[in-house]
Amino acid sequence: MRTSRRSRIRAASAAAVTLALGCTALAALPSTAGAAAAGGLVVQYRTSASGATADQSEPWLKVRNTGSASVQLSDVKLRYYVKGESASAAYSFACSWAVKGCANITGTFKPLANPTATADRYLEIGFTSGAGSLAPGADTGDMQLRFHRADWQTLGQSDDYSFGPERSTYGDWPKVTAQLGSVTAWGEAPGGGDPTDPTDPTDPPTDPPADGPTLFDDFDYSGHTDPRIAANGWSVRSNSGGPGVPGAVWAPENVTFSSQSGNAVMNLETSTAGTGASTVQTEILTQSTKFRNGTYAARVKFSDAPRSGPDGDHLVQTFFTINDLKAPMADDYAEYDFEYLPNGGWGEPSNILYTTSWETYRPDPWEAVNQHSEARQSYAGWHDLVVTIDDSAITYYIDGQLFGTHGAQYLPERPMSINFNQWLIDLEGQNSTTPRSYDQQVDYVLHVKDQVLSPAQVSALVAGYRAAGTTFEDTVPGA
Repeated sequence: MRTSRRSRIRAASAAAVTLALGCTALAALPSTAGAAAAGGLVVQYRTSASGATADQSEPWLKVRNTGSASVQLSDVKLRYYVKGESASAAYSFACSWAVKGCANITGTFKPLANPTATADRYLEIGFTSGAGSLAPGADTGDMQLRFHRADWQTLGQSDDYSFGPERSTYGDWPKVTAQLGSVTAWGEAPGGGDPTDPTDPTDPPTDPPADGPTLFDDFDYSGHTDPRIAANGWSVRSNSGGPGVPGAVWAPENVTFSSQSGNAVMNLETSTAGTGASTVQTEILTQSTKFRNGTYAARVKFSDAPRSGPDGDHLVQTFFTINDLKAPMADDYAEYDFEYLPNGGWGEPSNILYTTSWETYRPDPWEAVNQHSEARQSYAGWHDLVVTIDDSAITYYIDGQLFGTHGAQYLPERPMSINFNQWLIDLEGQNSTTPRSYDQQVDYVLHVKDQVLSPAQVSALVAGYRAAGTTFEDTVPGA
């Protein structure tokens, strides 16, 4: 629960954002929209119809969250693989009873792209939003499922990949897979392959499409005064205002560039000596708000410890897109954040990573409509950050793994800018007056307009730019 003091701080910061630039990240605080986050999943299975043939097959399932963050069940798909009696045989799904409620469970048969001797299709089990979420360590409880031939002829299940006649009690069963978004989070499909049909838009090929308008920047600049920075559409922030510590300044000279392992790297340095007047924050953002649907990606190095001086400040290190709030609770506001807090803040005692999708907010009195995902662990070091936006969802990936999927109500109505910044929430994490400084580094940024790329496609596209010696390209049309 947000305290009134934090509400006032947050409201002040948000108001300053709107008045100053309308282009700095807001906090990823909990909201009534709920959260989804990637975590470990385990599928358990038993059957109450163990015969080689049966009138109906009865796969009873449970899903357990073995991760450290809550998982929205609406993001989860289970796949039970079967070998049909014939290529044209049709099957019907039913739910007899479930702790989560049969009304919240769906079942659909889909063809397998690469049939094997034990599977030519799978029963995909899904969940509606009414199924809720799984907290770390929790499971769904019993799902007593069944299916039969549409003509009620006897079916054979001894040759079904996922069938286990000996499983009379629940146990872990890797022959039923679990998908968390587009990522296989548990189990192995028949033949060891990905069960997704290659035409499924959530499972694109590795080779990146070549025809989408694209922004790519390798941040190969000599310094913050390099004229190519502005020519390439960037602004290094110097004006005052939030978010962050009252009285802090935003210093362009603290945005520097160097070469590391053959790649150009941008560094954002934030420093303080424990007072607002001594606090220096950093931000770089696109001058144009012309980015909306598509894929956004960056390789970012987060830091848990300061470059120098005592540790503990409530720091925020970010990669985000945003447009301006035209009025409190305006429904055409949009913001999509990666925010890493190495020392906690906003009521968190230690490091936490948020991804947040914003619909709107009111700065005073504070009111927010957003959905967020979170992971309470260290993310110090380099990480590949990808967020995709299409007409149905916002999907976040970290290091190629699904981190969270947020719903259609948070989709952008207007174009946005692309931003990186590093700033201090407050001075309560470390009260020393000894100077200290923190670094956030950025290797590259990529946006592909109106195309949803997988993390593998992003890596391939970036590798192609670097192989060609291209350090900057912007073919995204203006807003």
